[in-house]
Amino acid sequence: MPKEAKLAIIGSGAAAYTAAIYGARANLEPAVYGGTLLGGQLLVTSDVENFPGFPEPILGPELMERMQKQVERLGVVILRENIAAVDFSKRPFALKTESGGSLAARAVIVATGASAKWLNLDSEKRLQGHGVSACATCDGFFFKGKEVAVVGGGDTAMEEALFLTNFASRITVVHRRSELRASKIMQDRALKSPKIRFAWDSAVVEVLGDGSVSGVRLKNLKTGAQSDLPCQGLFVAIGHSPNTAFLNGQLKLDAKGYIETDGRTRTSVEGVFAAGDVMDSRYRQAVTAAGTGCMAAIEAERYLAESAA
Repeated sequence: MPKEAKLAIIGSGAAAYTAAIYGARANLEPAVYGGTLLGGQLLVTSDVENFPGFPEPILGPELMERMQKQVERLGVVILRENIAAVDFSKRPFALKTESGGSLAARAVIVATGASAKWLNLDSEKRLQGHGVSACATCDGFFFKGKEVAVVGGGDTAMEEALFLTNFASRITVVHRRSELRASKIMQDRALKSPKIRFAWDSAVVEVLGDGSVSGVRLKNLKTGAQSDLPCQGLFVAIGHSPNTAFLNGQLKLDAKGYIETDGRTRTSVEGVFAAGDVMDSRYRQAVTAAGTGCMAAIEAERYLAESAA
């Protein structure tokens, strides 16, 4: 484990790996702290059809493995270490790992992503990537002509449901309350869609199916009655949590907890940059994450050159 580096990159998703590629090609010799589980959100994605350069679908884990190999081919060592704490109040910046290691870095790129909130069901975990998803934009195409369920009642859930009307034959929105939390315009669009229906005052208590989703078991929260809803897909749309706890408030965050940037990946601390889903609550796509990873590395290179002059 290095003791000091020009550039430290925290994360191992599309943003972090892209930043590492650009950092390596700029001779910044980046130190990449990828965490104990490498690959980010694409590890729980099945076929990826919307990442440029792949005419045939590629599995999410395979795509991340290819990115990792590309990073390593450039001589970058990816450390399977989680960053437990950072100190951005002094320079060089100080990073501490969960195992007790430390690094002094002149610039840092935070690309730790955001984790989808799940229902915490064993059956849900078992069928993730096999009909259970948290991203309609990523996986909606695979449900052409099929029936799906969407869990949630906010804007994210309505956006997911409306997007899925382009593919699915019927969408059932499962919501714990008797009215939606989404904005009025999103509610109106969803309520007027002939493809969308609602299961009010209900919660998913089990995802049905062996190798793939065949339905969900619903519980009415007012009566306690349970019923099975046949469907071939379940989209969980109850929000995401940006992985920023280790920052301990040292970077400015927005109201949702995402790192604020200036449009050029620069954060509230000069020399610290953010890329990918940890700073993007809107798009959350592998290709946009990769794009901001490129931006962050270029900005870090320029910052280091200017600070050394």
